[in-house]
Amino acid sequence: MRKLSQVEFAVKICFASDRRGGREWKGLRHGLQDPMKPTIEVAAAVLLREGRLLITQRPPHSHLAGMWEFPGGKRKPGESLRECLVRELREELDIRVVVGELYETIEYDYPDKSVCLNFFKCRYAGGDIQALGCQRFAWVTPDELGNYRFPPANRPLLKKLRSGD
Repeated sequence: MRKLSQVEFAVKICFASDRRGGREWKGLRHGLQDPMKPTIEVAAAVLLREGRLLITQRPPHSHLAGMWEFPGGKRKPGESLRECLVRELREELDIRVVVGELYETIEYDYPDKSVCLNFFKCRYAGGDIQALGCQRFAWVTPDELGNYRFPPANRPLLKKLRSGD
C-alpha cells in the first residue's frame, strides 16, 4: 500500500451508502488524519416527542462510559444507516421509529479511532421504552442538554439543538 501525501488525505470526502446501494454526499472532512486509524460509522436518532429529546446513558465499561448520547449505534456491513438506526433502537430501547431526514453529520477523531456520526430526525412509532442496551434514558428539553455530560464529538449537535435550528 502506498503512503498518502499530506495533501491527499488533508481533505476526506465522507459518503454513506443509501438504501439503493448508491452513495449519499455527507460533506467534507478537514484536517490531517491518520489513514491507519479505523473510522466507525454511526447512525443516531434525534427523537423529539412533546418538546423533549430522547437521550441515553452509555453503559459502564464501554468507550465513554457514563456519558449521555443520542440513541443509535454502529452500522454493520451491508446495512444502510437508516436500517442500522431502526435495528439499534429496537435492540437498545425496544422501540420502533420512523427514520426521517438526515439532520447533522459530524466527524471526530479520538486518539484510537475516528467516528462519523450521522444524526437523523426520527418519529416515535411505538413500543414501551426500556433501557436494554444503556444504563438509563431521559426525555429532556433542548435547554436541559447542558445538564448532561456528552462526548466531545456531540458539541456541534448540542449547539445546533439549543439554538433551535
